[in-house]
Amino acid sequence: MNLQLSIATDVNPRTRPILDGVVKPDGIDLTTIPLHPSEMFWRQLKFRDFDISEMSFSSLIKIIAAGDDHWVGLPVFTTHHFFQNWILVRRGAGIEAPADMKGKRVGVPEFQQTAAVWSRGILKHEFGVDQTDMEYWMERTPDHSHGGATGFTPPPGVTVNQIPTEKNIGEMMLAGELDATLLYLPSANLIDRSLIELEGHPDIEPLFRDRAAEGLRYYKKTGIFPINHGMVIRREIAEQHPWAVLNIYKAFVAANEMANQQRLEHVELFRASGLLSGDAFEALKEPLVQHGIAANRKTLETAAQYSHEQGLTPRLIALDEVFANSTMDQ
Repeated sequence: MNLQLSIATDVNPRTRPILDGVVKPDGIDLTTIPLHPSEMFWRQLKFRDFDISEMSFSSLIKIIAAGDDHWVGLPVFTTHHFFQNWILVRRGAGIEAPADMKGKRVGVPEFQQTAAVWSRGILKHEFGVDQTDMEYWMERTPDHSHGGATGFTPPPGVTVNQIPTEKNIGEMMLAGELDATLLYLPSANLIDRSLIELEGHPDIEPLFRDRAAEGLRYYKKTGIFPINHGMVIRREIAEQHPWAVLNIYKAFVAANEMANQQRLEHVELFRASGLLSGDAFEALKEPLVQHGIAANRKTLETAAQYSHEQGLTPRLIALDEVFANSTMDQ
């Protein structure tokens, strides 16, 4: 009889084959739950609702540092972004360059979110703007937040204000009560309450006006394509059924390969039509999203470094503390 497990993930081309049952891990029957990451992580951190799920890398290493061993990491990384390009600023706030973020009122859904950790780390290491140079306003309340479930307190020297429940980041940005937001999540779920679309609003613009240029600059300089979500499995399952760990990992690798193949088919169509140059075709053939420790070690270690620098973890967390031993050579 197959092992019966529940799994929650966000929906994207690399998870859909798992959610749809097109790709199945050997020896395991999955009950699949597509779920918004904000809600998913809160439910896992507070209630441990699912056997397997995506998980905020920042929150995962934070609870590991605090001695919580309920979860074992799987090196499956479905979301990568240049998170500094998610920073939005209000026109008229006097923010023309990253250095202008100093002294500003900055919204954030949650201070400990991995995307926010990346943005603050990049602002510090690339542009000399420390997290203590800004004043934060956090939207999520303690009872509906990852931080509330993990015992978050503001790091020394950092001011984190609570946005009143009758307000949200979007409204405060448009009212001139905030100057910028590190990231903005206008989506209906159990913990985020901003609904106004700020992208394209005449009063709002990205900090990096040319996002593509900034992403290219950062990637060429560092070789890092930042990760914010990994996967976790209950420790008792990993210990009772150690074979399940690599079977689940293999299934996600197969799903990722399927997504890459579909992407390449579209790339080939563009090449055949003459809409892609030879150099562009060769570049697009390279898979940027890969699972495993080997392909992502520098990125993961940088995220752990930023978390420690920002006071979210009291020590630098090593990757072998996070991920299942059987996956460390993957």
